[in-house]
Amino acid sequence: MNARAEIADACDLRFGQVGIACVRVRRVDAAALCNELERRVHAAPQMFSRAAVVLDLSHLPDLPDDGAVDALLEAVRSAGMLPVGLAYGTSSTEALATRMGLPLIAKFRAAYEPAATAPAAPEHPARSEPAPPPEPILSAPAAGNRQATEHHVGAVRSGQQVYARDCDLIVTGTVANGAEVIADGNIHIYGGLRGRAMAGAQGDEKARIFVSGFRAELVAIAGQYRVFEQIPAELEGQSVQCWLEGDKLLIARL
Repeated sequence: MNARAEIADACDLRFGQVGIACVRVRRVDAAALCNELERRVHAAPQMFSRAAVVLDLSHLPDLPDDGAVDALLEAVRSAGMLPVGLAYGTSSTEALATRMGLPLIAKFRAAYEPAATAPAAPEHPARSEPAPPPEPILSAPAAGNRQATEHHVGAVRSGQQVYARDCDLIVTGTVANGAEVIADGNIHIYGGLRGRAMAGAQGDEKARIFVSGFRAELVAIAGQYRVFEQIPAELEGQSVQCWLEGDKLLIARL
């Protein structure tokens, strides 16, 4: 008689959206990096203590050597954060990540594609009219239109994450403390925001966040974020809109 052994899988492997912060290094100074990150962790410990971060070396004039990168990684750890990889860059960055035993995080790839990949201008372009002067911004600009929208009905509980890939997200309920809502497009929350909201997750700087009751831990658009240990009195509990102007994330009452 043949005996049959049932062998269970050792694990499940799934890919999902996770909230990873990006540390953009502007100079190779491990001590200064540690001090700056320690300041961020001290200012918002619930947000940044033991936070997973990606090291972005693309804004340095030259790629550091292995020893310098190792010192930067140790500076991140000493500040209380956890480096989990390098941001996508050149083939040299890929080789560096391989030597350091770290993954490349492709989520940040779009920011580093060379401008040369853009379509070439026609040889004989038609004469263009002069551009009209820009209109003054008197209120928050309107959100861009998208084809698809994902709806989440009800509250988003603490520890839960809702991600709308390649579309806008509408939440009809409260986003609790410790909860995250993420969208590649705009985010509309018809309820209170006590957790985190991240719009334009793949780099869309035109994305907007609309909230009915603002008490957020963090809001972010295309990687630019604002953390709130204490909500400004004029915004607390109000209906607000968040948008980007340059590299500044602005918030105004609706």
